[in-house]
Amino acid sequence: MTKPLLKKQEDLQDWQEMFAQWAEEAPEGPLKRYYQAGMIAPQTALQDTPLLALDLETTGLDPSQDEIISLGLIPLNHKIIRCQGAKYWMAKPECSLNAESVTIHEITHSELEEAPRLHAILDEILLALTHQVIVVHCVAIERQFLLKASMKIYGYPLYFPVLDTMDIERQVTFKPWWKRFGRRPSLRLDACRQRYKLPRYKAHHALTDALSSAELLQAQIAYHMDPKADISNYWI
Repeated sequence: MTKPLLKKQEDLQDWQEMFAQWAEEAPEGPLKRYYQAGMIAPQTALQDTPLLALDLETTGLDPSQDEIISLGLIPLNHKIIRCQGAKYWMAKPECSLNAESVTIHEITHSELEEAPRLHAILDEILLALTHQVIVVHCVAIERQFLLKASMKIYGYPLYFPVLDTMDIERQVTFKPWWKRFGRRPSLRLDACRQRYKLPRYKAHHALTDALSSAELLQAQIAYHMDPKADISNYWI
């Protein structure tokens, strides 16, 4: 098994230090308490890191204009997925769903009619995220949509450390251009899972995709990462 993913010293991030700074700056309320709870030390071993797989379904892919309509969370570590701790929320958007997004996530207007607005459940979501390193497949989606929501609701950014299974797969799959032959391998969640012979699930349900990302990370750790290495070598 190869372990090629360790970062250079200058690339390491100290999220613990950054959380302490944001705890001083954030406005009073749930977001300040989230930062005050702190983050694990960068020297924490990957195998000892509290992990939480996260997936969102949204009305589109543009955080500046699209909205979160569902969110799924599942706690895990490098060997165990704690399905009994899974959480799932739906959120009624301010704008109407478009036909294209409904085709993808299959969440309808009628299903969202009785759902709360995101501002009514974000405090609860923050509590679930507290002191966790988040596992996602494509950090640009989850982190950016939650950042936008936090700015709108709390007036201050929400940041959190991430293990991005898409980026991990990119690092271990893509070769330098001079060594490439044929098409680049797909980085879609299902395509990444197939490389590890993981079961195929129906995509685009936030809780199922959170489980898919959790399983994928465990496979990546087994094949490519060092569970005893500092988490700072892997989080972004």
